[in-house]
Amino acid sequence: MKKIIIAMIVLVAATVSQAATIVLLVKNDTKQTITGFGAACCDGAMNPYGTDTKPVQLLYGRQSKIGLNIMRMEISPSFKGDDNASWSNYNWQGCVPSAKIVKQRGGIVFGTPWSPPGEYKTNGTAQGGNSERQGNQRGKLREDCYEKFFPWLNSYLKYMKSKGVTVDAVSIQNEPDWWVDYSGCLYDPQDLVKLVKNYAYMLDRKTYPGVRLISGESLGFTQNYTDPLMRDTTCRKQIDIVAGHLYGHAPLNYMKNSAVLAAKYGKEVWMTEHSSTDNIGNRLPNWHEQLLFAEELNECMLAGCTGYIYWYMRAHWAFIGTGESQYGSGNKKNTLLPRAYVLSHFAKHVTGSTRLVTSRDMTSGAEAAQEYSAYIKGDSIIVMAIDTTKTGYNLRVKLPYEVKSGVHLLSTGNETANLCQESPIVIDEPSDLITVEMPARSLNTYIFMINREDDTAIENLNADSNLNDKAGAIYSLNGPRLMAN
Repeated sequence: MKKIIIAMIVLVAATVSQAATIVLLVKNDTKQTITGFGAACCDGAMNPYGTDTKPVQLLYGRQSKIGLNIMRMEISPSFKGDDNASWSNYNWQGCVPSAKIVKQRGGIVFGTPWSPPGEYKTNGTAQGGNSERQGNQRGKLREDCYEKFFPWLNSYLKYMKSKGVTVDAVSIQNEPDWWVDYSGCLYDPQDLVKLVKNYAYMLDRKTYPGVRLISGESLGFTQNYTDPLMRDTTCRKQIDIVAGHLYGHAPLNYMKNSAVLAAKYGKEVWMTEHSSTDNIGNRLPNWHEQLLFAEELNECMLAGCTGYIYWYMRAHWAFIGTGESQYGSGNKKNTLLPRAYVLSHFAKHVTGSTRLVTSRDMTSGAEAAQEYSAYIKGDSIIVMAIDTTKTGYNLRVKLPYEVKSGVHLLSTGNETANLCQESPIVIDEPSDLITVEMPARSLNTYIFMINREDDTAIENLNADSNLNDKAGAIYSLNGPRLMAN
């Protein structure tokens, strides 16, 4: 018989009962399984490129404080990878040292071309063409070179394998809808359909078993770049991961819409680039901006995202300090920044979990006073709660199973002492109705251990052994990743 007990949880010796109470219902309805979180190893703030592996050492793997497990690499527009072309300062070789470490730590690495080789394009150069100096010519993949595109990606896979790196996935194009003056290539949605439908079979999945194909990563995750690939039967068989970025107007809503067909057909949904730099400029992010970043992570999960990959891993607005003094004394080179610890709330605990529906799921993309999400992983139920206001609350959580103990991870400010503080959640008797503290301006991860002595919980968990199998496959890319709705 299942017991229902209201348990008050004392996290800190404080007058918790005097605060207002917010009720959160966690339902036993499963959504997507989360593959993981990561960042890009690309040129720019990562200089000296290809030699300094300190960022990945600090950020990646279970043994790190942050727990990232996905790394994005640029496939530069060369033919040999380490040739002396003008792109050699960020050629294929540049990512190898960092990629090796990520793979050794059980992570996933994938490559994205900003442009195929210039010889394949209408403007004859890897540049996008959007400048007077470049003739304002729109650089596109020539149709007579469509058949060369996937063999070129195969050459990248071959090169990386020869250097000891098995690449897990390759993308078709970074931002095919954004005309740039740097390395870039434009595709209309139907261009991508034609390319994938007629030539994606040439991706050598036999020689490189397990390699997966990622759709074009549009600037704002727009459906007109994702849905046509899902609606076409041939394209759908070739595309494994639907991807996009979070720039522009209402991209979170676009991602949520793009995830509908992806979920229907068992595809993953990856957000593969965003940098939250609004109004930050020449300073380090303040704590409110860090909480807004946490809300972005949370809303991506609620929108159906299975993988979240930030832009640079080393930048004053990112996860690893650059050492440039103009951004503040806290910007020490190759040291963890507060934003990394914010990300760790998700990367350390949500990776490998399956999302559960709650009564307060919200994906508006607008700043919210409080936000929530919930997940199940093995014997744990994980609840994320973000409060951006100056008021603290009690959070009364109704769980789908009785729980017997728990841990609270709390971040309340940019200072190291205020990041990822851990304290036990003491539960006198197993219960499925728990009240915990949600302090003002805080990011909270509550991890509850399911009471395995509860016959109902055991019956329900065993009835979906597939869910538990997925929850354990934290760093795997093999097999379907989405739970049926």
